[in-house]
Amino acid sequence: MKSEDILKPETLARLRGLDLKARLVVEGFLEGLHRSPYKGFSVEFSEYRPYIPGDEPRRIDWKVYAKRDRFYVKEYQEETNLRAMLLVDASGSMAYKSAALSKLDYATTLAAALAYLLIKQKDAVGLATFDTQINTYIPARASLKHLRMLLSRLEGLSVGGETNLANSLHGLAERTRKRGLVLIFSDLFDDPEQVLLALRHFRHRKHEVILFHILDPMEESFSFSSSLRLVDMETKKEASLDPRLVRAEYQKALADYRTLLSSTCAEHHIDYNPIRTDQSLEYALFRYLEKRRRLR
Repeated sequence: MKSEDILKPETLARLRGLDLKARLVVEGFLEGLHRSPYKGFSVEFSEYRPYIPGDEPRRIDWKVYAKRDRFYVKEYQEETNLRAMLLVDASGSMAYKSAALSKLDYATTLAAALAYLLIKQKDAVGLATFDTQINTYIPARASLKHLRMLLSRLEGLSVGGETNLANSLHGLAERTRKRGLVLIFSDLFDDPEQVLLALRHFRHRKHEVILFHILDPMEESFSFSSSLRLVDMETKKEASLDPRLVRAEYQKALADYRTLLSSTCAEHHIDYNPIRTDQSLEYALFRYLEKRRRLR
């Protein structure tokens, strides 16, 4: 199987076990990186030291040799200072799916892959899940045992009822005291102004933030062709409508919401990433690596 195929949602939907999914996604992604010019994200130059027999010749710096007539090699050190928290929305609306994966499936698979990648790079990672309240809060650590616990919690995660996204994020901002990178996975179905206020709370506490706004493709296009009976996945309220009569208004409202999110996030240096559940996970993993590079 090609590495790019592993990152596709339809492939992931056929796999069993979040541990396996996370490992295959990250290994497939890294294999793709090795074939591209996007290299060197996991190490940074530290210092020179004299060549010792047994060192790899490719590590010799020939420019230094030309100046000093002695062999020196470059020493590198792995980045170990990053502390990240994965915040996963598990409210009822996250269960919706029209494609291979539900929004929650996509969010947990992406979060698991990022946890695997972070710990592979010897960084610390924690996890919080929420709906109307914070249900799980696991502080950041960097061990393989800790990774297995995170993956187990993510794999066992099921949706709750209604959401109180803004209050949950405010609570998590207060609880996450050590500065670091915060990655949020949510469909953001809540009052826009309150959501943005909560996001700014993380920046006020000096966290870096990556926001993944996860939607199902049908939620984006609203391309239903016949009359619908809609059931709110959180409140269970029902409504009947003809999608053809409201599609244009719905799409405009969604576009306006995204524009508001994008502009406000840009103003406060929050990385805003709208993403659909039928898109490859490669984009989201690249966004994490780009953010990491900027933090360096």
